[in-house]
Amino acid sequence: MDADQLVFRALADPTRRAILDALFDVDGQTVGALVALFPAVTRFAVMKHLTVLEEADLVATHRVGREKHHHLNPVPIAQIADRWVSKYAQPFTRTLLDLKGAVETPHPKEQP
Repeated sequence: MDADQLVFRALADPTRRAILDALFDVDGQTVGALVALFPAVTRFAVMKHLTVLEEADLVATHRVGREKHHHLNPVPIAQIADRWVSKYAQPFTRTLLDLKGAVETPHPKEQP
């Protein structure tokens, strides 16, 4: 599997995306800390999700004694965005975002 496929596969699962969000909030978390954030998910399942994220290079790890700390690596996501989003949608998305902001911004009522 190539790098893009690994990243798309990793991002396809909502639990893995939630783990990435948790690492964005607090980088360098242990498996135990991540398991505590997901009470409905077993420790084994969190470890399997982390393995998929590591294979996609979305998570980097280092050992501190007996603990393994997990760190978010946003580079593969940025590469995917550059390759798939920017190329096709940039001119249109900027205009749509500007329009959305203009429509959703409350305007002061006209004074009589």
